[in-house]
Amino acid sequence: MVWYRAATLKGSVSVGKINEHAQRHTTLISCFIFMVPRRMDDSSYFRLQVTVFALVSASFTNIYITQPVLPVLQKEFAASMVVVSFSVSAVILGIALSNLPFGFLADRLPIHPIILAGGCFVALGGLVCAATSDLWVLIGARFVQGIFIPALTTCLAAYLAKTLPAERLNVVMGSYVSATVLGGLGGRLLGGWIHPPLHWRYAFVSASMFILITTFSAFRWLPHTPVVLGQQEKATGFLTLLKRWELVRLYFCAAGSFAIFSSIFNYLPFRLSAPPFRFSTQLTTLVYLVYVVGIFMGPTAGRISNRFGTGNTLLGGSAILGCSLALLLPASIASVVLGLFGICTGFFTIHAAAVGSLNRQLLRGQGRANALYVLFYYVGGWLGITISGFVYRMGGWSALVYSTMLLLLIPLGTGIGERKISSHRA
Repeated sequence: MVWYRAATLKGSVSVGKINEHAQRHTTLISCFIFMVPRRMDDSSYFRLQVTVFALVSASFTNIYITQPVLPVLQKEFAASMVVVSFSVSAVILGIALSNLPFGFLADRLPIHPIILAGGCFVALGGLVCAATSDLWVLIGARFVQGIFIPALTTCLAAYLAKTLPAERLNVVMGSYVSATVLGGLGGRLLGGWIHPPLHWRYAFVSASMFILITTFSAFRWLPHTPVVLGQQEKATGFLTLLKRWELVRLYFCAAGSFAIFSSIFNYLPFRLSAPPFRFSTQLTTLVYLVYVVGIFMGPTAGRISNRFGTGNTLLGGSAILGCSLALLLPASIASVVLGLFGICTGFFTIHAAAVGSLNRQLLRGQGRANALYVLFYYVGGWLGITISGFVYRMGGWSALVYSTMLLLLIPLGTGIGERKISSHRA
């Protein structure tokens, strides 16, 4: 040790004194290196929120970047509509496949190297998309991006659950949810509005630069946490998590609520382009801007959960969601826009409350628990879109809305269950 060598050279410090000084200085240096103060002040939390918000936004920007330019890709690559849509679905597939493995790694390895590797691979995939003239290479690069996005999202959620106290976790996870909203909207705007005067390839370059900047910022500013010895032996397995009904209930809540949300927003253009609305594509795109309400509902839902409890928050969000679905039935654009605002408000309230409750109920295994949550979330969205397509084709818009109302039983049941848990703890 450095202190031992210095003492030996001076020849005037006892061995006991050496050990005492070494222990004291080692503790101080460990605290400095790992940046784990006993009390994190408000400015540190604000910087953490900004870092999380930026990284998650950049990650989700890459998911939907080709969605608004699919017709352009179809013409440029002389491909079918189904094939060019793989440029979106390949990312979703990659995310679904890699969530569980990255959740496993998040419980065993430090977060910083995972984030660094994930950000670099996502950026590299984007640059390949910008440079290639082969559609299948583009689709493959998009799949690679999807594989590594959970390194930035799922692992980050697990890290926050491990390092933050419960009252701070709700608020920061709310910012996390808001960032997913901004990123999803930003990716569509980047590909469809900002870069079309130049070329869609520039959108990939911009998104890659964004992900690199936020990745290196997170690598620099996220507080380090010491790796707990024996963590591998104590890690909670996926099957163990799935045996806990209070967690499974939250997973189904994520699947059911996202199935409602994705079904409505996926088939909204068909509704608005048909009589009596007859909206153009540009006007329909403007209606999608109601999506931004989710940016503000994330942190707000976290504070509401802190004050009124997760159960009451889920029930309130479900009630708002149900009333808003009813507003979509009349052939009135004012009613539709108001209903869409309400759907965003209700959905993101449910989503933020469920994520916060999930992480508060865990002492370990946060990485795998969050990976399961995201897996259920995306599978629910995929099933919602697929089944709702058949419902819409056979029964029209009203049948689709009524079918999504049935799915409200899932978040309502979860809210009732969470209230029971809270009353037992009280």
